[in-house]
This record gives sequence, C-alpha cells and structure tokens, in this order.
Amino acid sequence: MRILIIEDEKITADDLAHSIKEVRPYFEIVKIVSSVKSAIAFLKSRPLIDLIFSDIQLTDGLSFDIYKKVDVEVPVIFCTAYDEYALNAFDANGIAYLLKPFTTEAIEKAIEKYEQLTQQKDDKLARLVQFMEQSNQPKVSPTILVYQGEKIIPVSFNDIALIYLKNGTVKLHTFDNQSFITSETLEELEKFNNPNFFRANRQYLIQRKAIKNAAKYFNRRLVLHLNFPFQEKIIISKEKAPAFLAWLAHNE
Repeated sequence: MRILIIEDEKITADDLAHSIKEVRPYFEIVKIVSSVKSAIAFLKSRPLIDLIFSDIQLTDGLSFDIYKKVDVEVPVIFCTAYDEYALNAFDANGIAYLLKPFTTEAIEKAIEKYEQLTQQKDDKLARLVQFMEQSNQPKVSPTILVYQGEKIIPVSFNDIALIYLKNGTVKLHTFDNQSFITSETLEELEKFNNPNFFRANRQYLIQRKAIKNAAKYFNRRLVLHLNFPFQEKIIISKEKAPAFLAWLAHNE
C-alpha cells in the first residue's frame, strides 16, 4: 500500500508517518509534501499511490484547491484541527476525517474504513468479472424441444445434423433421418452459440459432423455436400467462406 502525506508541519508529518507504519508496518510512505503547489506538481506526475493523508490548511492555501486542479482518483483521509471543513472534505474524495491532535487509534480506524471500502469495491469487481465470464461462456443447450403430433420431445443437439427454415417453419433433421418441427427461430437457436453449428446463411444452421465436404461454387462461393440425402443446395457466400473454412478446420 503506497501512501502520500500532505502536511506542512514537519513534526506532525513525521508523527503521522510513524503512526501509519505502527498500525500497518507493510504500508509504504511514498512521499511527504508540504504545500498546495508541491502537491499539485507531484500528483500531476501520476505517481503510483493508493491513499492520501492530507492536511487541510497548508501554508499556501487549502488542500481542497489541490483536488480542484488535479484529477485525483485515490481516496483521501483528511487531517485538521478544525472540524468546520468536514463537509468540504467529503466532497473531495474524502473517506475519513481526523481531528488533530490525532491518536494511533483514530488513524487505525480511518485505515480500517479505507480497507473496508476497498474490499467492497474488490468484491463488486470480482462479481462483475464473474458475471462477464459466465455471460461470455457458450450457451450450449443440451436439447431442443420439438413437436411430433401431440407430443413434445427433447432432441439433443448432438443428434441434430441440420436446422433449417422452410416455408416459415423451423425444422430439424437428425442423423438418423428423422424430421421435427420446433417453435424456436433460427436466430434464437443461433444464440446458443453451440460451437459445433455454423450459420451457413439465412436458412441453415449446419452441424460439423453432417458435412461430407465443401466444393467451390460460382462466384467464389462454396456448396456443401452432406453425409445424408438432402434435396436443397446449401450455399456459403464468398463473404462467409473464410469464417466457414476456419470453423470447419477446428475440431471440438
């Protein structure tokens, strides 16, 4: 933990640094500055610091002027002999307020408050990262519900060779040559991001294992030959051809 101290009284600054090290020996006092001007110059150099202990009344003005002129993102623990500045302190990244003469116990409480706030922030960040990681995982559904007369049947993605749109109806063709109807749209099924399926065009989602080979077709397009009889030609556009070939070459 890297600490900046802004204090114009040397004895007070040294005492503060000693007290901080006493309650948190692993904290590093990066620098002690004694004026608004020197603090601004130091902070503009973008130093690596985690926390600031800042006196309010300095020889050349109030430390609030520092935070008006420099965009300081790290939290500040303010130190002063006058509590009349409390509200202003909390408008300038203030997380705690120490009245002079401060005690080791008061410094410890202020640091504990900082650590609690940091922990809460880290927890929120961890939850956000976890959520994003989960959101980016492929949504591989194990089954699709299909209709056969009055029956609703779950069909495994692994058993599906081809999903296609015909006359406004989405149909599934399985590897054992069965045909089913589903109420899902091609767009909804594509959102599952099953890595074994490729959206060939607006009509077809094709399973990798269903493809016997791909051949060159007119205008740099590709035509697919399947491992089962299928009357319609499945064409890959020249724009999609590179992505299709990369997908076809990648075995899951």
